[in-house]
Amino acid sequence: MKGSSIVAAIDIGTTKVVAIIGKKDPSGHIEVIGMGETISTGVKRGMVLNIEETINAIHKAVETAQNMAGVKISEAYVGIAGQHIKSVKSRGSINTDVRNEEINKSDVERLIENMYGIPINPGEQILHILPQSFIVDNETDIKNPVGMYGKRLEGNFHIVIGQTAAANNINKCVARNNITPVGLILEPLASSRAILTDDEKEIGVALVDIGGGTTDIAIYYDGIICHTAVVPFGGNVITSDIKQAYAILERQAESLKLQHGSAFPSSLDDDYLITIPGLKGRDPKEISCNSLAHIIQARIDEIFGAIYYQIETSGFGDKLGAGIVITGGGSLLKNLPQRVSYITGKDIRIGYPNEYLKSDVIKEINHPRFSTSIGLILLGFEQTKIVNFIEEEKPAIEITEPVHEIQAEEDVTISATEEQNSYRPEDYKEEEIEHSDNTNKENKKPGWFGRMVDNLFDYKDTKI
Repeated sequence: MKGSSIVAAIDIGTTKVVAIIGKKDPSGHIEVIGMGETISTGVKRGMVLNIEETINAIHKAVETAQNMAGVKISEAYVGIAGQHIKSVKSRGSINTDVRNEEINKSDVERLIENMYGIPINPGEQILHILPQSFIVDNETDIKNPVGMYGKRLEGNFHIVIGQTAAANNINKCVARNNITPVGLILEPLASSRAILTDDEKEIGVALVDIGGGTTDIAIYYDGIICHTAVVPFGGNVITSDIKQAYAILERQAESLKLQHGSAFPSSLDDDYLITIPGLKGRDPKEISCNSLAHIIQARIDEIFGAIYYQIETSGFGDKLGAGIVITGGGSLLKNLPQRVSYITGKDIRIGYPNEYLKSDVIKEINHPRFSTSIGLILLGFEQTKIVNFIEEEKPAIEITEPVHEIQAEEDVTISATEEQNSYRPEDYKEEEIEHSDNTNKENKKPGWFGRMVDNLFDYKDTKI
């Protein structure tokens, strides 16, 4: 739907699959004309583990959205996340062709293209190359080098890497529904686009998107993306803890968490009891609301301990003037902002995508759990600006045959102990890579989104 006034997005999560169709009004706000949401049963921690179940879930969500909108979509922007995502920092350089000639857009583009040649592990691919700053000769900290004179152009980059098999599985599931994935976008980047303000990005802010299977982190400072990470914990581990603690069904545990759960036990009355219906022929169970909160608090402390580790190791822990913005389906847990503020000592707010939505839009969509979906739509509408920068070319993501499918594990239940053992902070640290102009370009991915930055280069606005 290139050049169309309608954009579609698909968010494939651990607990839900969401399809949204939107259009933009003259004021720049998004009007959601169709949305569909269905339970996700083929995804775990952001990874597709069952191809057929994921295809069916996408079909149901897309069909519902299309029926509501009265249009049929042929392409969509798709989110990607998961434990396999990692980021590295790298520096590249090129020499300008003619001495004293000014640097132009093609020079910057060539420098960014060269970064696809950095060494990565077999089975991985570069998802995004996000410029941080540029150096022209000996002049540092340049936001936009276009128009400057210099013999040597260097750039510092934040590079997001993911598993090729994981990307191919997502692409295959979307393509099997006769939809072309025109952009595979890191979900915390999409959520940031829908939730964070320019002022927050400038003064320093950490976005924390709590999903069902993972929690995504994106840190901004001075208007640019500085750090991304994925923590392999989400709202599902809290539900699992409750289920195991009280020997109840998963749906009962989820209902307990949403309706009666709290991140601060001290805020509840010890005598307040919740009655859970027993299984056939068995007596109901009575659960103390305070004991429930203790279980939730223990897991919240663990999750945000891992998140705060990422914030501290990023080097920007003392530069978050705007604190932490929490979004995602797990962000509305009672007393969560107070608990997180207590753990981190930072200002906290819950992020809603309402700033970019029309006032008469579908009310259900103005919820933190749809932040990623709205962000995908917003980035989709920016396609024209991005294409103008790098010129028209093929979509960023092409399906490679044969597709390597990931088989579902036999036992998908993760105990609390297994969850704890699965996370090692040192596994998620950023790496430093130096890169010159003489590397090969085997890893280069064609397409406009393959070379995007956060809101990307708009050389008219000279903003990254």
